Amino acid sequence: MKKRSILLLSLCFLIIGGEMWARPQSKAEVRMYEGVPALYINDTLYPPFAYMSYLGESSYYRSIAESGVHLYCFPAYLGDQGINFESGIGLFREPVWKDYNRFDFSSVQQDLEKIVSVDPKARIIMRIYLDPPQWWVEKNPDQACHMPDGTPFRQCFASEKWRKDTGKALLKCIQWLQKSAYAEHIIGVHVAAGGTEEWYYHLPQRDDRNPIVVTAFRSWLKDKYAGRLSDLQSAWRDSLVTFETASMIDMNRAAENRWLKPSEAQQTLDTYQFHSEVMVDDIIYFCKLVKKATSDRWLTGVFYGYHNNIVDPRMGHCACAKLLESEDVDYISSPNRYHRVAGEDWPPMVAVQSIMRHGKLWLAENDTRTCLTTLLKDKAPEIPPPGQYEADVWYGPKDMETSISFMWKNAGRMLTQGYGGWWFDMWGGWYDDPRLLEVIRQTKDFYAKYGSTESDAMGAEVCVVADEQYCFLDASYGAQIGYMLLNMFAMAKTGAPFDHYLRTDLPSLDMGKYKTVWLMGVLELTDREKDMIDSLSRKGITVMWTGAEGTHLYSKDGDLFERDVHNYSEDQLRSIFEKAGVHIYDHSGDVFYVGRNWICVHTIQAGEKHIELPFDARVIDPATDEILYRSTRTIDFDMEVNSTVIFRVEPLS
Repeated sequence: MKKRSILLLSLCFLIIGGEMWARPQSKAEVRMYEGVPALYINDTLYPPFAYMSYLGESSYYRSIAESGVHLYCFPAYLGDQGINFESGIGLFREPVWKDYNRFDFSSVQQDLEKIVSVDPKARIIMRIYLDPPQWWVEKNPDQACHMPDGTPFRQCFASEKWRKDTGKALLKCIQWLQKSAYAEHIIGVHVAAGGTEEWYYHLPQRDDRNPIVVTAFRSWLKDKYAGRLSDLQSAWRDSLVTFETASMIDMNRAAENRWLKPSEAQQTLDTYQFHSEVMVDDIIYFCKLVKKATSDRWLTGVFYGYHNNIVDPRMGHCACAKLLESEDVDYISSPNRYHRVAGEDWPPMVAVQSIMRHGKLWLAENDTRTCLTTLLKDKAPEIPPPGQYEADVWYGPKDMETSISFMWKNAGRMLTQGYGGWWFDMWGGWYDDPRLLEVIRQTKDFYAKYGSTESDAMGAEVCVVADEQYCFLDASYGAQIGYMLLNMFAMAKTGAPFDHYLRTDLPSLDMGKYKTVWLMGVLELTDREKDMIDSLSRKGITVMWTGAEGTHLYSKDGDLFERDVHNYSEDQLRSIFEKAGVHIYDHSGDVFYVGRNWICVHTIQAGEKHIELPFDARVIDPATDEILYRSTRTIDFDMEVNSTVIFRVEPLS
């Protein structure tokens, strides 16, 4: 009788109090697979390739489903303000949050229905934009960003009330989804805020005059210096500063083409670090909320950490190392860098190996323009302001062959690096052609067929180390560090694979497996780093250190200092690598990716190509499963202009 009563009570809970669990719930998580983070849904390895559109239509979703991709993203908006202050772009959807306790999920339901009605196998991550509605700003002007004239603007990112109010609204969204007819299809929330949904400060927020910011900064300083006033005064070289009087630097001071001295710039360093950590603290807060509300059944993801692209520290993208420590964040994303031309690499904006080393899945946003790409004004003229979103970056190539090549280049990078991504069909129709859809299908099929093989034989022998806070010391607001980062484009043309880590990971890395280590953008070396350089160079490993004055090369042949040399061509880098004993697969200067038993070549010039392998291998055309070589150390083939080729390479020993 007692057992029966317990059962009845349990049923009542499910029907009344536990209504949210009356719907089936999927479980999505990130686990390690073959040495890299991978996506699992309901305990099954799942291809990490998705489709997203701002203006999603059923016909496009149907085409994607028919291509074999069943993972989708779509946007939703709490507020009624656009995603980019500078451009003035409008909303892509009706806002959800109408008042403190009033919500309208009709736009969310429409999006879900469009997807699920054409794809019953759909798995969906909803991107929720957390910038507040205007009504919230009007009711909470003391919690908004304060522009210099006192005008309230959106949210103050340091406001606890904004965080808590928005958290409650986000929780309402999650609860609605859990109770909806679409519950089993939902597998995650992509948490978004700030400029273009990417967690950088809108222009007015970079100089937020709200007193909340100063109070938060002083509290942050007290934590950093453990309440020891003498440590603060010593670091700031100011015997009068206290935790009650400390102020941030002027965010509007004139740019200067010089480097700051770390020993003389601690106030600047603390200001920018706090400025970035505010963003990360907000991200972690909302991701933790999602995890708790879903009992860890949903993924959480975010755009952040663009240290290879956003070089102005006032934008707040310089605390990725802190974000990576959070167990509540499953994946991190960025678009590919916007040097979108044929014959060049389009790398992520982040040191990807650091992301994956910390167990986070990397998902590239492949907003790849094609010959079918249209301008936003042609699809939704009411959304962009006149003259906006019409620059060259919004146009695709003019021919289908180059469009296909660009998409294969995206695919090759994902496969060789062991990460995933989504095809971002921004205004819709960019990939609405059988030939482009075939690339999407085959990318997923390659992963499903061959997996993501961990291959020591194809491991990188070059390691590039980035300091995400180097821009704090660039008084030009990033112009100098931006020039240095152009080296990343040359790296992809050397014919040698490379790993890319954050400086904060250095103490835990096995640097002995590399033949060249490049500290690219480190102003001053720590004692530990000096010892590391000495140890590596004595072992015959070449170390490059590019700092403010130029580049030092430490090798078994001695030390060389190249003053004022911050930028190298692919030929110069290849020569350095070859002298260090690094294996060069390809000398052509084409964009070259290799790893995880994949090789990808993207070229701007037609002609004969020659790849040299450091091992005997079987070489397969993955599109046809044709064995091109049963055992070889060389791969010879012809390529057309602006084309991309992918090989499956299986080492035999």
